[in-house]
Amino acid sequence: MNPIALDIRSLAKQFGAKIAVDNVSLQVPAGSFYGLVGPNGAGKTTMLSMATGLLRPDAGSVLVNGIDIWADPHAAKATLGVLADGVRQFDRLTGRQLVTYSGLLRGMDREEVAVRTEDLLRVMDLVQDGDKLVVDYSAGMTKKISLATAMIHSPNLLVLDEPFEAVDPVSAANIRDILNGYVQLGGTVIVSSHVMDLVQRMCTHVAVIAEGVLKARGTVEEVRAGKSLEERFVDLVGGRGTNEGLSWLRTSSN
Repeated sequence: MNPIALDIRSLAKQFGAKIAVDNVSLQVPAGSFYGLVGPNGAGKTTMLSMATGLLRPDAGSVLVNGIDIWADPHAAKATLGVLADGVRQFDRLTGRQLVTYSGLLRGMDREEVAVRTEDLLRVMDLVQDGDKLVVDYSAGMTKKISLATAMIHSPNLLVLDEPFEAVDPVSAANIRDILNGYVQLGGTVIVSSHVMDLVQRMCTHVAVIAEGVLKARGTVEEVRAGKSLEERFVDLVGGRGTNEGLSWLRTSSN
């Protein structure tokens, strides 16, 4: 296996006058649990969309397990599982149908798809809800069934954009356990998140992005530099406001 699971080289993307991603390069080691953090509008989703072949860059290239995703998208995406933020599922299918459909789209054998679908529903704690329409799922259930569709073909690399957003604590813990098990079996995970404590506890590596520019990258310990990841993030990104001018915001004793 290529020692670099994802090799992002000088990626750039501009929308009108706004530079969304500015000449970003990042190497994600195989077998790592890599966190990508940044404020809203930092360029995380744009970068991950380009890295997974969902959005064509203005400049730069991306190698997924050593394969250029734009030169040979079929081969590259065969090794890749993606949970994209804001992309709707076919939610008029049941959970079981959706996972099955995802496996068949990958060209997998129908019998193997059936076995893996039941395994994934069990691990995601969705067996009892497997015949419900996805449109009727909660946010946490939707994230879990989306993760199942990304894993059905046993990819080497999972790229997950905000997998814990709007997810209840129990579902979040379940997803973390699944991802940790996947990494222990040799997989690689890239996850974007706003929750610094979660990234600090879960990830082996982290990159900080703001205004389309990478501010720091490396192991979590290297990037933290002796501080908490949240403190280091604020140092790197800035923009923390003050409460001056809110002296009126107090309870009255009268």
